Amino acid sequence: CSLSPNTSQSLRSLTSPPLTNSSASWLLTRTMATGAAEPQHRSFETLRVTPVQKHVLHVELNRPEKRNAMNIAFWREMVECFQDISQDSSCHAVVISGAGPIFTAGIDLVDMGNDFMMVDGEDTARKAWQLQQKIRAYQESFTVLEKCPKPVIVAVHGACIGGGVDLVCACDIRYCSQDAWFQVKEVDIGLAADVGTLQRLPKIVGSQSLVNELAFTARKMMAPEAQSCGLVSRVFPDKAALLQGALDLAASIAARSPVAVQGTKVNLLYSRDHPVPDSLRFMVS
Repeated sequence: CSLSPNTSQSLRSLTSPPLTNSSASWLLTRTMATGAAEPQHRSFETLRVTPVQKHVLHVELNRPEKRNAMNIAFWREMVECFQDISQDSSCHAVVISGAGPIFTAGIDLVDMGNDFMMVDGEDTARKAWQLQQKIRAYQESFTVLEKCPKPVIVAVHGACIGGGVDLVCACDIRYCSQDAWFQVKEVDIGLAADVGTLQRLPKIVGSQSLVNELAFTARKMMAPEAQSCGLVSRVFPDKAALLQGALDLAASIAARSPVAVQGTKVNLLYSRDHPVPDSLRFMVS
């Protein structure tokens, strides 16, 4: 069925963050010749954003010399990047991958350790409050992938450690190469995974026992097991084939009605977290 103009407007208001001045300056560069809006993709320190096909953007984690470890700038730039993409009407699908030999080594412990050690507050209670605010901000760096109405496909090669698992769990479709492996690493450094894995992974793989095993032991999950349990839906022989497969899928999605595809994503995510009767009411509201 088709959506009415009013429904389409409601969909946009539900899924898109407010347009900030910085977003507007990036998204709405008008040409005198045509009067059309041409998105100008801004530069980031830790990400590389590239239009690769019609209506498809490729977002690379771009710290290959640091194995794409997630420093302070990364967490901020993920939010900025995907808020911009949410407002970019020329983008219908996104592929995320990692530059260099692996997808990501996870949190940059040196950079992030300094951030958590320098928590403001005169006493323990105030320090704990400030720490909670920091963790909520870091959670948003991956929740923004779900809030983005455009389907997000992640292509994982090599290692995907710690925060990398948090990231892929927030994506809509997960592909990997044969050399990929996944590790919920946090217990090995004395932490509980706190930015999404423990909340999203059980709903992805459908086995609390498996999630408990991975989270309690920090053991590696190799590509065949990741496919068999449902964490990834396809495994490719190498990185080149993986990227081509992910981009082909993105192009196929981008060729469909963006209103239909984005409405589908919104309803699938709502249905994941709500009972069927509530989800049915949400569909018609």
